[in-house]
Amino acid sequence: MRTMIEALLYIYLFIVGLVFGSFFNVVGIRLAANQSIIYPRSYCPNCKRQLTAMELIPVLSFLMQKGRCKGCQEPISFQYPLVECITALLFVTVPLGVGWSSELVIAFLLISLLITVTVADLENMIIPNKVLLFFGCLMLVLRLFLHTSPWWDSYLGAIVAFFLLFLISLLSKGAMGGGDIKLFTVLGMFVGTAGVIWTLFLASLFGLIYGVIQIARKVRRRKEPLPFAPFISIAAMIFYFFTDELNDFIQLFLIAM
Repeated sequence: MRTMIEALLYIYLFIVGLVFGSFFNVVGIRLAANQSIIYPRSYCPNCKRQLTAMELIPVLSFLMQKGRCKGCQEPISFQYPLVECITALLFVTVPLGVGWSSELVIAFLLISLLITVTVADLENMIIPNKVLLFFGCLMLVLRLFLHTSPWWDSYLGAIVAFFLLFLISLLSKGAMGGGDIKLFTVLGMFVGTAGVIWTLFLASLFGLIYGVIQIARKVRRRKEPLPFAPFISIAAMIFYFFTDELNDFIQLFLIAM
C-alpha cells in the first residue's frame, strides 16, 4: 500500500511539474520582454492567434499538433515541451534528494526560481528583478522557519554572495552582470555559504568549457556575452542535491595532495 501511495505521489508531482514548467516558461519569456504575465492570454507568437485550452496541455498539445501551430502551421519552439519535461523530472527528483520533509518546499521554490531565470536569460539575456524580488522576500521569511544547521548560514550565504560577486564584477570591469549578482544573493539563502562558493566555481567551470567549445567551433566570438543563468542553475542544482558527494570529493582531493 505504501509503495502504491508513493508511486501515485510521484505521478502527481510529474503532472504538477509539467503544468508549472509551462507556467515558468511563459513567465520567463514575458518578463524578459517586459510584458505582463497575466494579460493577454497565451497566443501564437507568429500569427498572434489566442490559443485554446486544448492547445495548452503541457507536452501533449505539442505532440498532438506535431510541433506546429494549428492556425498558421509555423513550427512551435521545442523549448516549450523541453522546459516542461525538465521541470517535471526535477519535481519528481526532489523527494529522492531531500526526502518527504519540510525541505521539499525550499527545493520546489529553488527549481521554480532557476527554471524561470534560465528561460529569461536565454530569451533576452535578462534576469528579471521581479522574479528575484519575489523569491528573495519569500526566502527571507521562510528561512526563519525552514532552515538548515546553523540557522544563520542561509543569510550569511546571501551576504557573502553579494559582496563576492560585486567584488568580481569590479575586478573584471563589469564582466559579471548585475542580474547575476542579484541571483547569487538570492541563491545564498537557498544553498548557504558553502553552496555559494561551490555554485560559483561549478558555474564558472561549465561556462568556460561551453564558451571555449563555442569559440573553437566559430559560432561565438571571444568577447560575445554569454547567458550565465543556465550555468548557475545547473551548478546550484548539483550542489543542492549532491552536497555530500562534493564534500567527499574535496576530502579525497586534499588527502591525495
